[in-house]
Amino acid sequence: MPIETLAEEYERGRLFFDAKDYIGAARILAEVVAAAPDNLGARLLLARAYYHSAQLGRAEAQLRLVLERDPAEGYACLLLGRTLQRQHRPKDAEPYLRLHAAMTGA
Repeated sequence: MPIETLAEEYERGRLFFDAKDYIGAARILAEVVAAAPDNLGARLLLARAYYHSAQLGRAEAQLRLVLERDPAEGYACLLLGRTLQRQHRPKDAEPYLRLHAAMTGA
């Protein structure tokens, strides 16, 4: 996918996300991430779309990939913790929520 098209698709995915069409956003953003797997911004937005559309396993997988590549991504820590909580895994969520709190002072 040419970079111009990729940027346009990312923006289209963001528009769907902003319109709260999280399933539509996830569909678009999954293609963007497949074409540009190192784009952590797109991957994080995809994880958010999965989270908001209750595709929690997919959100978790994307967030773990973000944190593998950027362990200091505080929002990914928070969202992974919340994703794990929504999956009724509070013990698994605790380290990520504590890490986010330490990073942000929250």
